[in-house]
Amino acid sequence: MPKNTSTISRRSFLRGAAIVGAGALAAAPAVSRAGGQSESGEELATLLDLSKCIGCGACVMACREANAERYPEPTKPFPEMFPARVKAEDWSDKRGVDDRLTPYNWLFVDHITVNHGGEEHEIHMPRRCMHCTNPPCANLCPWGAAAKQDNGAVTIAPDICLGGSKCKDVCPWDIPQRQTGVGLYLDLLPRFAGNGVMYKCDRCQPRMAEGKLPACIEACPMDVQEIGPRSEIIAKAEALVRETGGYIYGIEENGGTNTVYVSPVPFEALEAARDKGKDAKGHGKGSQAQQQNQAGRPHLQPVGSPFENENMFAAAVFTAPLAGLAAGALKLFRKARANHEEES
Repeated sequence: MPKNTSTISRRSFLRGAAIVGAGALAAAPAVSRAGGQSESGEELATLLDLSKCIGCGACVMACREANAERYPEPTKPFPEMFPARVKAEDWSDKRGVDDRLTPYNWLFVDHITVNHGGEEHEIHMPRRCMHCTNPPCANLCPWGAAAKQDNGAVTIAPDICLGGSKCKDVCPWDIPQRQTGVGLYLDLLPRFAGNGVMYKCDRCQPRMAEGKLPACIEACPMDVQEIGPRSEIIAKAEALVRETGGYIYGIEENGGTNTVYVSPVPFEALEAARDKGKDAKGHGKGSQAQQQNQAGRPHLQPVGSPFENENMFAAAVFTAPLAGLAAGALKLFRKARANHEEES
């Protein structure tokens, strides 16, 4: 049986669930019913007002329920990889973990206690993919599996992803998470080609294609999130900052993202509080234990534009046409194999 290590308390969930209906009705987006596009054709972004979040976890539960059918079902035992230093990553027996990102948990709530302005604040911060406006994961995936959609979401195609983890390597927040024993690599070169499939939030593309909101937004009882054209979301975020004296994260990070946070506490202070909490557990800063403790929990540090780096820019230019060819070839292979299995 999968191990259940849920950190969402029943009381906090019920506190939020009591007013979930009102929250769902109030989260009306400026989104058309066709394919999750904005009416203007502009990319969609989300705004998260952290002053509203009570940490109930309704968003996490809704995400898991909405996407459960897309979670991986690995084949075991896993092939032994060459070289041997390539390790299997298996979360299939830990599907209940919800305090970090995993292939089975694409959203979690970071609970941070911080002193600011002479007061103690409890900040609850939903964390998932930032959906960058110029995503390095999509620009540098050698197989064309990661892509940015017209509606601003960044997706990974599980049918052609080989699990090589390039997307995670170039993501400043280490968002994508790998599950071994699933995916196309098992049909190609199971000991040498990748090591599974990478998974992350795609902002509920199947739901949005049906004209629905992402599950996390629909389920939130406190209207923490809203979604709309990026220019409108940024204007709302800046207005909220002027009104409340808050702080913004996500507009400039990594060249700009389609996930914008507004917090009553500076993000530098939140990040410092996160580090302090980890050190208090006895992990030396930079130690292997601390790195493991941080895994799957994105940081809040400033992030510059990745493609101002000449090497990164050149890699993206070189990768783009080859990735398109690779994606086409992998899709053809996938289709041919499916046809063969049907005929058999």
